[in-house]
Amino acid sequence: MNLPFIFHSQTIDGLAFNDEQVTVRLKTETLDFDSVYVRIEPDNEEYLVDMAQVGTAGELLLWEASFRPNQDRDVTHYVFKLLKDGQQYWLDARGVQKRIPPKEFHFKLNVNHQPPSWVQEQVFYQIFPDRFSASKSESDIRHAYAQYDSASIVKPWGDAVGSHQNTGAREFFGGDLKGVEQKLDYLEQLGVTALYFNPIFSSPSNHKYDTTDYFTVDPMFGTNDQFAELCEKIRGKNMKIVLDAVFNHTSVHHPWFDIQQKGEGAYGNPQSKFRDYYFFEGETNHYIGWKGIGNLPVLNFENEQVRDYIYQSEESVIKYWLKPPYLVDGWRFDVIHMLGEGDGAKNNAHYVAAFRHATKSVNPNAYVLGEHFFEATQWLQGDQEDGAMNYYGFAHPVRAFIARQDIMYDPINIDGLEFKAWLDEARAKIPFSNQLSQLNQLDSHDTARFITLVDGDKRKMNIALAMLMTYVGTPCIYYGSEVGLEGGLDPDNRRCFPWNEIESSQWLSLYQQWIKIRKQCKPLQSGCIQWLHCTNNQLAYARVLGREAVVVMINLSGNECSIDLPMWQLGLEVSQVISLLDDTEQVDYKGHISVNMSAQSCKLWRLK
Repeated sequence: MNLPFIFHSQTIDGLAFNDEQVTVRLKTETLDFDSVYVRIEPDNEEYLVDMAQVGTAGELLLWEASFRPNQDRDVTHYVFKLLKDGQQYWLDARGVQKRIPPKEFHFKLNVNHQPPSWVQEQVFYQIFPDRFSASKSESDIRHAYAQYDSASIVKPWGDAVGSHQNTGAREFFGGDLKGVEQKLDYLEQLGVTALYFNPIFSSPSNHKYDTTDYFTVDPMFGTNDQFAELCEKIRGKNMKIVLDAVFNHTSVHHPWFDIQQKGEGAYGNPQSKFRDYYFFEGETNHYIGWKGIGNLPVLNFENEQVRDYIYQSEESVIKYWLKPPYLVDGWRFDVIHMLGEGDGAKNNAHYVAAFRHATKSVNPNAYVLGEHFFEATQWLQGDQEDGAMNYYGFAHPVRAFIARQDIMYDPINIDGLEFKAWLDEARAKIPFSNQLSQLNQLDSHDTARFITLVDGDKRKMNIALAMLMTYVGTPCIYYGSEVGLEGGLDPDNRRCFPWNEIESSQWLSLYQQWIKIRKQCKPLQSGCIQWLHCTNNQLAYARVLGREAVVVMINLSGNECSIDLPMWQLGLEVSQVISLLDDTEQVDYKGHISVNMSAQSCKLWRLK
């Protein structure tokens, strides 16, 4: 089906807005359209606003119109309607359609809530503290844990990780905050600009998702003062800090719950003042645990004391770590979609918005990041989260396309067309500013490492890195990936960082190259995405911002191929084309280019 070229960018190239007016710009090929409209619903009824032709961009026509943003709700939806020769064409956030699209795919703009602009400029690095770097000797680590918790199992750095069924959560390798501090120069040389820490607060496990004290750094990681010093040194490197917050549930050893009944906790004590902090069945000891897990009792946000403690009061946990001397730059909220009142997450949206308000009341530019393993559309309309851990809109489709596995490690086989459709649909459902603030990862502490999924295939890893560093959203590298650290299912994906392998790693320079490209090219940080080519195994897209673009070409097939690129669709006057991966490549730029690609390879051009 041949459709006309029609495109709208929600960057500064195609969108300007304030509280009173939205101005949109549309690009089309040079056809004699009978009518061009932008369609809005200010009072839930259709209004068609005429668009005027205002100029040209290369071989493209430019159309423009203005309208008032919705006054009764945060999000304004709009979509474009074009008529020609008895046919109609609609442009929604996925692309050109032949009929009016459902509202979920209309372009979205939230003029009242915008994510902090600094997020899209970052390259994040995720640190699992116990496995990243240890500042103490093995004997000192053993002695410290023996004093702190005799049930802990201390293992030599680099030993195999035990399974959860055995001793996995109780195994410690001694990574700590001082160890992170000692590696800040390394992280700076790698090129990352923001650090996301898995939980650092007091907890009996190595993963710390079972908190016992939200106001205290776990003693085996360090002290609050040491964390304050680390924060200052991280800021001195011009890096950002995001902490992991586990507010849906606590440890059974939290004083509020107190499963060992050492104090006044809720377990076994129906008269406890903390009883209503959790969900008990009458006066029994039956309670709701996260996903049925008994050692993670779920908090009851209907209780005002819980609300005060977590987010509501000026002394709340959320606000405490955003203030001096720590001044962290944001929160990653664990399983944020599950918290609320009862086991059905009642009033979840209210509490997520409250978390946002509490965070922004201290620092309006703080990053509010939610963890969602699946679609997070409803939390990403601007009034709740700035971004999500983008499993659904990035990690899942990339894994399916390149590694041929889904998130449950079942086989899946999708081609490039299905891959593109998945990406487009996920993006189209949320405002563009939130798309840019999505946290994109190839792997994390909850998934097998990508290098393991592709059996160490360097060409596939390079293609995956190309997607990570050039696709819409903010990239995040899971510690150790940059030196080829392997890892299967959790907890095997939490192995110790192999510091003795840095010099011999074949991967480090590759990661450094991609990080440098990402940081140098503004279109990769905040540009729109324009698809130029898509077949079963070949993809090409451009990230465009102003007069500059970066063109990404991918061939996933095992054979050489030729990719045709309609460069005229970018509407740019190009004076220089630079190959970012191969400085010997010469590019003859013209309106239509045919590019030869070797098997399982990628190319990257910068257009100015």
